[in-house]
Amino acid sequence: MPRTGFFGHPKGLFTLMITEFWERFSYYGMRAILAFYLYYETSKGGFGLEESTALQIVSIYGALIYMSGIIGGWVADRLLGTRHSILIGAVLIMIGHILLSLPNNFTVFLFALFFLIIGTGLLKPNISSNVGELYLKNDSKVDSAFTLFVMSINLGAFLSPLLVGWLQTRFSFHAGFAAAAIGMFIGLVIYILTAKKTLGLSGLSVPNPITAETRKKTWLYVGLLFVAIIIYIMILNVLNMLNLQSLSLTISILGVVLPVIYFITMFLSHKTTKVEKSRLLAYIPLFLASVMFWMIQEQGATVLASFSDKRTQLDLNVVTNGLIDFTIPAAWFQSLNPLFIVTLAPFVASLWIRLGRFNPPTVIKFGIALMLAGSSFLVMILPLMSGNALINPFWLVLSFFLVTVAELCLSPVGLSTTTKLAPQAFTAQMMSIWFLSNTMAQGLNAQLVNIYTTIDSTHYFGYFGAIAIGLGILIMLISPFIKKLMQGIH
Repeated sequence: MPRTGFFGHPKGLFTLMITEFWERFSYYGMRAILAFYLYYETSKGGFGLEESTALQIVSIYGALIYMSGIIGGWVADRLLGTRHSILIGAVLIMIGHILLSLPNNFTVFLFALFFLIIGTGLLKPNISSNVGELYLKNDSKVDSAFTLFVMSINLGAFLSPLLVGWLQTRFSFHAGFAAAAIGMFIGLVIYILTAKKTLGLSGLSVPNPITAETRKKTWLYVGLLFVAIIIYIMILNVLNMLNLQSLSLTISILGVVLPVIYFITMFLSHKTTKVEKSRLLAYIPLFLASVMFWMIQEQGATVLASFSDKRTQLDLNVVTNGLIDFTIPAAWFQSLNPLFIVTLAPFVASLWIRLGRFNPPTVIKFGIALMLAGSSFLVMILPLMSGNALINPFWLVLSFFLVTVAELCLSPVGLSTTTKLAPQAFTAQMMSIWFLSNTMAQGLNAQLVNIYTTIDSTHYFGYFGAIAIGLGILIMLISPFIKKLMQGIH
């Protein structure tokens, strides 16, 4: 067991928190300006793509980031262990950001995204696992440790768009990307210098290594998968369909198919008891509610990012009638979500406790979350109806506030409920399904962002918000049936 020394926690927790802080700093900083980089004219340092294409690429990137976590978890469990996976992931992420920081063409840009996707897949799930490995199974400090860890994530996510967005507007996109690269470099150096001392032996072992008997079969499956991918690409090329739309559709289909396969595998397994099968059925509407929520939340980096850039009055001199002479970088709105999470999380957590026996059950919280998320889109209709070319930025602040409150109602509760409803033999796989709800959401968003650029914004926000609120009401109406299927889990 690694020695304690960080506020009663193992010193390794501080190492992992700092590493994760800088990794999230680099991720959210880069993502805050990614859409702008793609659709800004070349004269402004961008690639000059169509707005719909740019937003689609950002959605695909987000879907692949979460999808790659499945591969990263498998690599750690079967080949490298969490510590080596984290190190390799950090190096790949840094390479990706360095490529972005250099003047480049679109091919180099795609290689940069590839390094970022694979690197994040190796680092993100495994650094969280490494936090858990620092403690005994029933250690009461685990919840506290993950609270501190999540705070480091949100601190990085809050600060990076502020710095990267400022650099992008004052200097260039590449200056912003360079800041993300430097951030990841700092995190990597700290990890290399401190991991051996503070983490002890945690994360060095391979939990479920490939045995000599299964090695050939495993590599055969991996080989067949790569061959299938190559054949698929060749077929698309022959049919003259090797383009962004085909890739987007493929990612969207995978985002839907993967969780379905997981569900079916668990439900049909002889290891899953009758009670556990009932709980799996109860989880399906909660999973779909999560997908709907993340579809709205993740549009903060696509649709709302574009809206903040093109449809929002960023000149505070105009907003404040000359009181403040400052132009807000559009990327700064990406800092609102982590800011609200850090400030509101303690209040929401204490609210559930204070409500006592009136604390709403899980299903109702999911319904409330969907209604709040839908409201975050509906409020955007009000300023648009005024007819002003540019809306007051505080409407965007309100939108991000509502969706963040929704996230605090759904995300922590969803994580907890996922572990409670998981069949005993598939605990890890159930957690993968929870994160795949985000993959499915962003895969579907990759198709929906095309609609945003072709219809009136008022209709887009109205339809999307109304659907989310409608699903929230439906979830509440069928809550007695879902609670019955949950077999005593609330």
